Amino acid sequence: MFSVTILGNNSALPAYDRHPTAQVVTLNDQLLLIDCGEGTQMQISKYKIRRSKINHIFISHLHGDHYFGLIGLLTSMSLLGREHDLHIYAPAPLKEIIELQLKVADSTLSFPLHFHLLEEDGLIADEKTFSVECFATRHRIECRGFIIREKKKPRKINKEKIAKFDIPASFYDRLKDGQDYEAKDGSIIQNEWVTIPNTPPNSYAFCADTIYDERIAEKVKEVVLLYHEATYLKALHEKASARFHSTSEQAATIACKANVQKLLIGHFSSKYESLDQFLTEAREVFPNTELAIEGVTYRL
Repeated sequence: MFSVTILGNNSALPAYDRHPTAQVVTLNDQLLLIDCGEGTQMQISKYKIRRSKINHIFISHLHGDHYFGLIGLLTSMSLLGREHDLHIYAPAPLKEIIELQLKVADSTLSFPLHFHLLEEDGLIADEKTFSVECFATRHRIECRGFIIREKKKPRKINKEKIAKFDIPASFYDRLKDGQDYEAKDGSIIQNEWVTIPNTPPNSYAFCADTIYDERIAEKVKEVVLLYHEATYLKALHEKASARFHSTSEQAATIACKANVQKLLIGHFSSKYESLDQFLTEAREVFPNTELAIEGVTYRL
């Protein structure tokens, strides 16, 4: 399963029972946390997210609504006896901040914590079942978005067909890669007899805080699901620009230019109690748009 669960969808100020930015991406048994605004660990508990399964945390930038919940989450993980490694991908100053917070509290984490500094665009994590790239956005301070790409073998085993042949299970991975199998008698079992084409791999792009920037469309081109901030409605496009944020209409325009399959919009300003107009404006430009609603899981 590849899905995105929204833990926080508001901008700087918590309001109307909406919380600062945080999301959990699920890839089968792997959980990836993107941003960790204030209250994230409470949301993790509320929506029954298994924090022990979170091994990778990605922080887009160092405005507080995107990382103020991190030290609380880390210390809670330690109090609960976590022992396995945790990887944090973030702008360089965060390492110093976390180390200072632990130092003044005379605290030592119970698990190894690895910092990966976001110093340039490109591949930042390359695991067996997924990879993660980062890309720069245009915000008031250094800020990056993330693209998570699922890794899949090009073919799948056809369980009904393969039962007719004496092929050892140890060879299955090579079948998934498209190889034929040579039997003990020298006969060739052709790959297409026992496999079927796999479904295309999924991809998710998290576009962090940014002014409207058409260059982002090239970076997230043709991803399956795009999350793009939409802090303001289009009537306040000048305010959005002045504060290095985007509008609902601008987020939808990026989705169109990037030819993505689906758009999620979030990071709503606390000046808005109702979010209905955000969806209306975005869908006028890009119909396959959804609001990023807290507690909702969006499957790719």
